[in-house]
Amino acid sequence: MMKTLSSVFLVSLLFSYCSAADFCVGDIKSAPTPSGYPCKPAAKVTVDDFVFSGLGVAGNTTSIINAAVTPAFVEQFPGLNGLGISMARLDLAPNGVIPMHTHPAANEVLVVVQGSIVGGFVSSASKVYLKTLKKGDTMIFPKGLLHFQINARGINSIALVSFSDPEPGLQITDFAFFANDLPTDLVAKTTFLDPKTIKALKGVLGGTN
Repeated sequence: MMKTLSSVFLVSLLFSYCSAADFCVGDIKSAPTPSGYPCKPAAKVTVDDFVFSGLGVAGNTTSIINAAVTPAFVEQFPGLNGLGISMARLDLAPNGVIPMHTHPAANEVLVVVQGSIVGGFVSSASKVYLKTLKKGDTMIFPKGLLHFQINARGINSIALVSFSDPEPGLQITDFAFFANDLPTDLVAKTTFLDPKTIKALKGVLGGTN
């Protein structure tokens, strides 16, 4: 009898452990940690934590870049927490551009689903990899490298992108230089641009100093 009870207990313990380890839906009301968000209590997890509908909705492209990014990161999609993946939708209107930027924490895979997009990245050896992509084409942008996307056909273009991290991170080069209070003389010394151009760009992007 004791042997039977012990076996039942071990099976129950193993089942509970496996169930708990299946996933860790992010409790996004809590503070994130370096390894992600704390797990939401299992009793509060629902199927909606594993479903996100935002990528089916066009983003608002009425901006300075004529483009929009709709993220499906862990804050929007708590079920991604700890899984090492995330997604986004890119909408590029005519003349739309996703400016030169990096994702410090993730590789990116882009699939064109409408229109045509010029995609490119620059290696650490300053070699440029550039391609005009049509519907159905896929391009990879390695982690940490400067890259961009531009509308190539003058019609609304759409791409879906996936990342190898639920929080890929983002740094836009133009904003890093011209959308803050970094002194103009320092920007001039590090970019070789003239102060007049720098101040004009700061005026457009909201920088000061």
